[in-house]
Amino acid sequence: MIQPNRLDKNYWNERYQKGETSWDIGYAAPALKAYIDQLDNKNIAILIPGCGNAHEAAYLLQQGFTNVTLIDISKLAAEAVKEKLSSYADKLKVIRGDFFELQQKFDLILEQTFFCALHPSLRKNYAAKIYDLLKENGKLAGLLFDRSFDDSPPFGGDKAEYMDLFAPLFDILLMERAYNSIERRAGTELFMIARK
Repeated sequence: MIQPNRLDKNYWNERYQKGETSWDIGYAAPALKAYIDQLDNKNIAILIPGCGNAHEAAYLLQQGFTNVTLIDISKLAAEAVKEKLSSYADKLKVIRGDFFELQQKFDLILEQTFFCALHPSLRKNYAAKIYDLLKENGKLAGLLFDRSFDDSPPFGGDKAEYMDLFAPLFDILLMERAYNSIERRAGTELFMIARK
């Protein structure tokens, strides 16, 4: 299996530089769009970790959300997103940095291909950091793979593993097979909503 220290900023910058971004579907994931569409308060503080090309952020901003924070360890990704979404600069904060060092509080954290990019040895740290970053009653919502992969990103998992990881920290409001995955991921994604 690939070593955790290999998945650093250089690794991810190289992936973006070479255009090796197969996780990027080119638009906001339908499951996340559906979740976003039912949110009433456009002023909640939202974080998207490992934002990549930030299609979900663009969708949030187009829908009138006013407090969106993005973080990515890749300088190339962060700079590209900052430029792409520059017209929303007053509603958007883009951070090039390490998710595990972030010190803010959020009402909502959206998960879309960040968790699966982290080495499995970091999953407990991820859950604890999400808990730390959420305000009381804040939510984590997003997609998780319900399948296994070879020994490099993406890293898969299953519902039982995720329940063991998140249930000790959060109220799991939903963890079910996503009904609206894109075709190539149909039947292999879980949609999760967890509340602090």
